[in-house]
Amino acid sequence: MLAAIADAAAKGAEMVVFPETFLPWYPYFSICHGPALIGEEHIRLYKNAVVAPGPVTEALSAAARRHHMVISIGINERDHGTLYNSLLVFDADGTMKLKHRKLSPAYHERMIWGVGDGSTLKVVETAVGRVGGLICWEHYNPLARYALMAQHEEIHVSMYPGALFGQTFADQTEIQIRNHALESACFVVNATGWLSDGQIAKIAGETGADGAIRGGSITAIIDPEGRHVVPPLTFGEGILIGDLDLEMNLQRKRLMDSVGHFSRPELLRLLITNSPTSAAVSAQDLIAAQAGKPVQLEAEGDADNVVRLQVEA
Repeated sequence: MLAAIADAAAKGAEMVVFPETFLPWYPYFSICHGPALIGEEHIRLYKNAVVAPGPVTEALSAAARRHHMVISIGINERDHGTLYNSLLVFDADGTMKLKHRKLSPAYHERMIWGVGDGSTLKVVETAVGRVGGLICWEHYNPLARYALMAQHEEIHVSMYPGALFGQTFADQTEIQIRNHALESACFVVNATGWLSDGQIAKIAGETGADGAIRGGSITAIIDPEGRHVVPPLTFGEGILIGDLDLEMNLQRKRLMDSVGHFSRPELLRLLITNSPTSAAVSAQDLIAAQAGKPVQLEAEGDADNVVRLQVEA
């Protein structure tokens, strides 16, 4: 990873994007093996997962400062006894600006990861512009995408595992990222993984599921008009380099601004619950979080009903 960052920097890149859960790896084993058989691999993933902040994020921060580069990377994040699929963004001064946890893992991924919350649906200011990001099938959630669009992202980071379900997955991914570029009027930088034949054989073993973890890769850079900036990378390892002229964002929004003159907020608006979630919270902390607003407890109905905590504006 650090070698690839240095390679991109030597080519003049000011921003670099890596695939979903690039560190330490995507859990392809969850596709090929059932729940009863993934225990050993699951534990190995835990032991190699990234603690954020921790030594790995410190190394990424140092690389961002050294090369004066914005870095976005997907990790398996370990938070005590739970793994999360997380997207990190480091600014060119080394500051970790964003840690977004995937909101809804896909069907086979639910054996592996916990879920994120709305507090990380953020667009952050960086040395290259306003950057937002989503992971894989989060792009199928139009409200999650709109949450970032409403914050006026200029560069959208997207990351997928690749190496899944053949050309169909690649085609669907391309549709998703090109559509978001058009609706958000921003650039989309998409990174996907890729598996060699040897890696596929090692993961699938004798399951006969090797076809499920082959193909599906499309690393691409999309402009606000939904066009490829450079030809996409669909096979093998490599680095795409492209120039992003942010003036194109304005040219697109002049015609169609989905969160401005082309919206109808008096008819349709997005309500975001963006407070961090916690497994336990004291009543005092909950009240204090309301920024000093007066609070009253009100019982509704008979005594068996749940007491409602009502905050008066």
